[in-house]
Amino acid sequence: MARRNNIDICADILRVAQVGAKKTRIVYRANLNFKILKNYLKMLKENGLLKNEDGFYLTTSKGAQFLEQYNGIISF
Repeated sequence: MARRNNIDICADILRVAQVGAKKTRIVYRANLNFKILKNYLKMLKENGLLKNEDGFYLTTSKGAQFLEQYNGIISF
């Protein structure tokens, strides 16, 4: 199995967070560990792709656009 790159990992995190998820759910669904997840969450929040509301992470509309474009490229 091929290794995932940063964009693949970001897409996995955003996909899990579309319906709202806590860190633990993201760790298990995106197959990451907490240390790595912390860096990705920070980066995604700084770029407006993810938001944190009461401990739940949610994909923003900008994050949803990213996922749409990502899925389009992957299916190509």
